[in-house]
Amino acid sequence: MGRRRKKSGSGNAFFVLLLVIIAIVSEVPKIIWISMGCLIIILFPFYLYGKYKTSKSDQTLKDKKNTNKPPSKKVAKVIQSSRSAEVDDAPVSVPSTSFYPSSEPNFSIPSAPKGYGAATWIPRGQSINVSGVTIPDGMVYVGTSLKTPYSGNDPCLLDPSKTVSSRGDYTQSDMGYWPSYSEISASSRRSYLDWLANGKRDPNADIGYVFLFFYGLERRAIVDVANNAEAKNDWPIIADEIRRLLEIYGDQSNSFRNYANDLLNWISLADAPERLYEKPVPVFPKTYELPGYLRLALGQAAVDAIPVPQHLALAWAKLEPNISLRTPAKRCSEQFDKLFLLKYSDTFGDGILLPRNRTKLKLVYRPASSGFHGYGDIKLTFGEIPDVTALTAPLKKLQQIVEVITKELEPYSRFIGKNPDAEIALEGLIQLPTALWPEEAQKNFHVLKTRIGSGMVAMPFHELLTALGANSTLNRDKTLMLGRALAAINIGIEPNILNGVKLPKSTDNVVLFNIPSEDMESVATPSYQAALLTLQLASAVAAADGQFSATEIIHLSQEVKSWSHLTPNDRCRLLAHLRLLVVTPVSMASMKKKLEPLDASTRESIAVFMATVAQSDGTVSPDEVKILEKVYKALGVDANKVFSDIHAVATGIKSTAATTANIEDTGFKLDLSRVAALQQDTEKVSLLLANIFKEEDTVAAQLTELGVEPENELVPDGIFGLDSAHTAFARMLLSRPEWSREELIDLAADLELMLDGALEHINEAAFDTHDIPFTEGDDPIEVNAEILEKIEA
Repeated sequence: MGRRRKKSGSGNAFFVLLLVIIAIVSEVPKIIWISMGCLIIILFPFYLYGKYKTSKSDQTLKDKKNTNKPPSKKVAKVIQSSRSAEVDDAPVSVPSTSFYPSSEPNFSIPSAPKGYGAATWIPRGQSINVSGVTIPDGMVYVGTSLKTPYSGNDPCLLDPSKTVSSRGDYTQSDMGYWPSYSEISASSRRSYLDWLANGKRDPNADIGYVFLFFYGLERRAIVDVANNAEAKNDWPIIADEIRRLLEIYGDQSNSFRNYANDLLNWISLADAPERLYEKPVPVFPKTYELPGYLRLALGQAAVDAIPVPQHLALAWAKLEPNISLRTPAKRCSEQFDKLFLLKYSDTFGDGILLPRNRTKLKLVYRPASSGFHGYGDIKLTFGEIPDVTALTAPLKKLQQIVEVITKELEPYSRFIGKNPDAEIALEGLIQLPTALWPEEAQKNFHVLKTRIGSGMVAMPFHELLTALGANSTLNRDKTLMLGRALAAINIGIEPNILNGVKLPKSTDNVVLFNIPSEDMESVATPSYQAALLTLQLASAVAAADGQFSATEIIHLSQEVKSWSHLTPNDRCRLLAHLRLLVVTPVSMASMKKKLEPLDASTRESIAVFMATVAQSDGTVSPDEVKILEKVYKALGVDANKVFSDIHAVATGIKSTAATTANIEDTGFKLDLSRVAALQQDTEKVSLLLANIFKEEDTVAAQLTELGVEPENELVPDGIFGLDSAHTAFARMLLSRPEWSREELIDLAADLELMLDGALEHINEAAFDTHDIPFTEGDDPIEVNAEILEKIEA
């Protein structure tokens, strides 16, 4: 019973609770029920997924309980490597393998292939294989990740996960202006890898591949150094590589040359020392602006009030974009450098002193790679160091020196332009200042000077040329240059080729003699010309009887030494000429030929002048009287007048028979003051002697040198013997100092000529006639100003 009562109470309680719940639920708004239904619908799928995971976990636990041993350490390492690869976002291959010793097949995850993952800089000298291509000398980034500020990979990165074609041609390009290894075509990737594998040296390679490689050098030199001080050790290596690339590709692309120069500047200035002006100047290409290295060195010199040293001034002159270097400075760069140092020192002593101007030096780096976008300005500042390129006065001084040097080098430059393999031949060297000659050439001249000593040496002209290293005979201009080169080291040559006499042929004899250093200049004064004519007539008379004896030679030598009215140089030259007359006597016939055009009065005037020269020492000996008698006969003047002329010169009065007898027996003393006065009156005789010593005209002499007899040669009307069409072309060229190639194409077409053939033809004619070119350069084409001078002459 009691149990029954209890049961009834329990049911009532449940009924009451149910009524309460119903009452509460009936009070809930309808919107709440709708919301709860939606929530249940959303959460139900998650409930099912949870049940599924719980079931899988239970199954895994059950499998482990059935296994006798855990995975090996090797497998654990493979798994760890796979997880690392996943972190680096590298693709993972999963080959079939066996995790456990059971016979059932299992799978392992290997480590990432070599080169995948974060990029690595491959140092110089280390090889690396990328997509089956071996790059032998490193200096590249290899990997799948090399981030830039914009999160993309750097364009220089060699990503081995990218596809590469089996063939490529790096002389062709299908890349855009901002190439990136990851974005270019598979064939371009192959082309680039082949270019790297071949040493990065083929001059025919497209410049885009050079830029792609340069991007990596740029990143290593600037970005890596900012984050890793050890990367700075690669600066010298990178600088050398840039210079090597510039030698190959610098002329192919102005853009590349400018960017490469900027990086060289950065490397040289980012850690530049003080007093840079004392250091050797690295090699830089010439671009549109002066390299920052030089600007800093010059600025430091200005701050320290130090004159610009020679080596720095030379680099400034050669790299300054406002100073134009013409062909001789480029073609003869070694000679230009040496001559510049000499001229700079002679002109400015210790050097140009720069003022400290107000413009401050600052270097802003302009990267070539798009991978630098987002890094902001990359610049270097140097405190109060001025930028001296803002000054104009120092540039004008340098420009003047450059112009002077270029002018001096023009003859040698033209010779080398025509004879590129004859840089050390005498024919070219004599057109240079002796200070620029190579050591071997200077040695040849030193041996010759030692052989001459303080005396003189006679030899055939061809022997002289051979001793000095000539490869051929010399034309008129070069023979004169040889004479000047010899005079520069105090060696004179007879015949005196520098005073307009006929040039010796290769078989003719010449006499070399030592010139007194205190009297280098040799001027054909009337006194010297009269003495020379006396000497020639005397030797001709002496040789006429076939007995040019030693006694006569000694006597004439003593006569020359006694002519105190002449300079020491003149007396040395006359003695050398006497030596020449001994080995190559002047014939009386040739002397008479020279004297034939003179009338009797002129001959008598010359005879009297010779009488004056003969007694210039104050004494006239009987031997001198005999020589003068022979000279008078050669002149066609009565020999008996010798005595009266000598007396008249000495006393100013008419001679007598007693005086004549006295002279014949013993000679006599002269009034030296009277002789000195008479010697000053030489202007009239000077004009007469000038005609006697005048050689054949220039054209005839040049034609003789060419092996053509003047009298049989018909001189054409055209310039340098050119036909009418080429003469017209040459005359048009002379109307302007410079022509563009396009303009000359039109001109040649009007004259029905082919431009290149016409230029070659007139240049050959100019070289054959004057040993100089008519034009130089390709575009623009410069007309040689010296040509006009030759034509007008």
